[in-house]
Amino acid sequence: MSEEHDKKTITIKKVSLWKGISAVFAILLVISIFTGGFGKNSNRGGTEQIKEAQPAQPRGGSPSPGVPSLDMKALIDDDDVKGKSNAPVTIVEWSDFECPFCTRFYEQTLGQIIREYVDTGKVKFVYRDFPLGFHANAQKAAESAECAGEQGKFWEMHDMLFEKGVSGGVSSFKQFAKDIGLNTGKFDDCLDSGKMASEVAKDMRDGQSAGIGGTPGFIINGRLVSGAQPFSAFKQVIDAELAK
Repeated sequence: MSEEHDKKTITIKKVSLWKGISAVFAILLVISIFTGGFGKNSNRGGTEQIKEAQPAQPRGGSPSPGVPSLDMKALIDDDDVKGKSNAPVTIVEWSDFECPFCTRFYEQTLGQIIREYVDTGKVKFVYRDFPLGFHANAQKAAESAECAGEQGKFWEMHDMLFEKGVSGGVSSFKQFAKDIGLNTGKFDDCLDSGKMASEVAKDMRDGQSAGIGGTPGFIINGRLVSGAQPFSAFKQVIDAELAK
């Protein structure tokens, strides 16, 4: 009786153990589904990949170490700059006007960076184009901003595209040009001819060479920050650079 009882006890303990392990695994699986993965593979920042419309992995929101070989002056190219030319920190953003994560950065973070750092002379901010191929209107939206830049209103068009959206395509962009007071004849000719397509392509090549793998992507004094990170993430990097 005793031996049989012991065997039953061992069997019951094994079953209980496996039930416990199964329960733990089920809990971890649920957590994984709702958080987007485990550890470093979770998507905390929000970004879009070049080849697929999926969230990328922005290194858990942490900026990369500096890349000494990057020439920040070369990264600015001839693009429009917000802020003083002699500001000690340079932020170069590669972005897509149709990217929802880029819109999130524009709505939630860019304004704080401008108020705290650009307007105070500490940062100069540069926008460069990175239209993703699976966004139908992103390429022409990028060209629209560049065409507006020819008439000195790049940032006005930049803001309009993020605030109004790009779903209307070229006809909407032409209306935006009228709304911000551009010479619409010149703007329409620029946009229809594809005059700025090569400028947009150069922005993308420079971004890829700098290590940009999705949008939005940023180089801050040689340091890579990926995704629509909160203001606190940018503040950490900017303050560290200002303290040098």
